[in-house]
Amino acid sequence: MGAEEVTDRQGLWGAFGALLASAGTLVCCVLPAVMVSIGAGAALAGLVSAVPQLIWLSERKLLVFGVAAAVLALSGWLLWRARYAPCPTDPALAASCMRLRRWSQRLYIVAVVLTAAGAVFAFGFA
Repeated sequence: MGAEEVTDRQGLWGAFGALLASAGTLVCCVLPAVMVSIGAGAALAGLVSAVPQLIWLSERKLLVFGVAAAVLALSGWLLWRARYAPCPTDPALAASCMRLRRWSQRLYIVAVVLTAAGAVFAFGFA
């Protein structure tokens, strides 16, 4: 495994971690707001009684968003560092390398957008 493959895999795992952290912001803040706005308050009450950790997450939204922001920053740094790393000279491996980079960038963008949407719901409508 070459250094460029390790760098690309770090970028992919960083982007995946950022996506996972941003999903936590959605669960804590967007899910309850959307459920109440569409008239599913009873379903939300049932969900909270089945998964009481949602209350803990909602009460600590600054911590949730702080962790998500830290993971996004780390992931962004990993992707930035890997952007010009050389790919293998073999055409098939080079194509795979570039495809992995594109997917990493897409995952990162989705994570940033989801975190921003969560922040709007958490802090904009509070």
